[in-house]
Amino acid sequence: MNTIVSIKPLFAILVSLLAVIPIVFSRSSPNLREFWTFAAGIIKFSIVASMIPTILDGSLIEYTLAEVLPGIAIKFRVDSLGLLFALVASGLWIVTSAYSVGYMRGLKEHSQTRYFSFFALALSATIGVAFSANLLTLYLFYEMLSLATYPLVTHHQDTEARSSGRKYLTYILGTSIAFVLPAMLITYNLSGTLEFSNQGFFTAEAAPKTTIAALLVIFVFGFAKAGIMPFHSWLPAAMVAPTPVSALLHAVAVVKVGVFSIFRVVTGVFGVDLLQSLDLGTVLAYVASFTIIMASLIALSQDSLKRRLAFSTIGQLSYIVLGAALLSPKSMTGGMMHIGMHAFGKITLFFCAGAIFVATGKKNISEMVGIGRRMPITMFAFFIGSLSVIGLPPTGGFLSKWYLVLGTIEADQLPMLFVLLGSSLLNAAYFFPIFYKAFFCTTEESLFENRMNEAPAWCIAPLVLTSAVSILLFFYPQPFLGLAGLAVQNITGG
Repeated sequence: MNTIVSIKPLFAILVSLLAVIPIVFSRSSPNLREFWTFAAGIIKFSIVASMIPTILDGSLIEYTLAEVLPGIAIKFRVDSLGLLFALVASGLWIVTSAYSVGYMRGLKEHSQTRYFSFFALALSATIGVAFSANLLTLYLFYEMLSLATYPLVTHHQDTEARSSGRKYLTYILGTSIAFVLPAMLITYNLSGTLEFSNQGFFTAEAAPKTTIAALLVIFVFGFAKAGIMPFHSWLPAAMVAPTPVSALLHAVAVVKVGVFSIFRVVTGVFGVDLLQSLDLGTVLAYVASFTIIMASLIALSQDSLKRRLAFSTIGQLSYIVLGAALLSPKSMTGGMMHIGMHAFGKITLFFCAGAIFVATGKKNISEMVGIGRRMPITMFAFFIGSLSVIGLPPTGGFLSKWYLVLGTIEADQLPMLFVLLGSSLLNAAYFFPIFYKAFFCTTEESLFENRMNEAPAWCIAPLVLTSAVSILLFFYPQPFLGLAGLAVQNITGG
């Protein structure tokens, strides 16, 4: 495989980091401050997108920033899996920035400069994780993301926000320090490297099966951003943050960094062949399956719309982990595709929740009976986002779940097939009643007048765009399917 040395990965990370400076200095001019946010987002996405031809040609892009110890460096590598994640995160940052303008101004939120500054820092950390060439680099940017998102979670600065912020840091920072850091040191001691490899760098001769199994479990639970039970309760607590934070960071960036890190460890540290030979993928698959079903059942009981979306996210994240755990080409393809497909569907749903709050002040589902008559555009977009998360056509979510279903058959894991089908029925059970009651209640049941009054255009345009992309990805999935297919080919050596 051809390797090209280029500083592009570093530039992609630094763009939003450097943008913090003009954002802060433009605090007295909101329009200029938001200009710098959009400019950084467009430049970042352009740099990431410019690497697509090189990666699709089968090459890698690398850049070493500094050597920390002999054989251990802060190093970046762009491959197809990392590029897929970076494209999703950087592209949706632009859309969320537009949404943030409507939301933050519409509610006259305080500390907007701080909000946009830490948003930019969080995106730098996210791209850093996507382009990490080794465990050390990934760990550093993983922790940077945890610290950068804390002020966003606690944005409202009230008692509830501070309490949620403490839980947030305790889970995602505490687990990475207590679990991931020691596991990383043990891994280096046993293997002599932290560098990701397509087929993994661990060997059965490096350690006994029990040691390898223990390391896998420690890594998986250590990356608590993935929301695997029982290390999941930080995510519903973090819903106290403004909706744009929930939308991008807790439907795309933060949570996807968690499952992306697990995917990297499974494929780049242990490797498919080793985990298959030791039958460790099955253990991880059952852990993911438990989270999928339990999160879906809990979501059914939530009246708060954002909390229902939060528990839905916990379950959907474990679809991606399940795709990695099944260790079959189709399941891994489905898991990687779901990073993007779920992102567009779930961010649409969060955008809709925020638009409803801006326009009506309502947070609970029981207060939204008949809201489709007042906000038809928002609720139709909500329907499209729901279809994608459930996994129904004509949305991209159908394709990623289809590959996951094929992956269960390919891996000869029929119990996991029933998990996928059963959880999709549960997804429908907690999403469809919202849409049905929004449009098909009687006049007497409706809590809203029969007149259209949507949220501001800055809130509506992004959710229309992301719902439209969810449909477009059903007919043209190639951007995600092509990169996922190439990543699986490299991982399996096919």
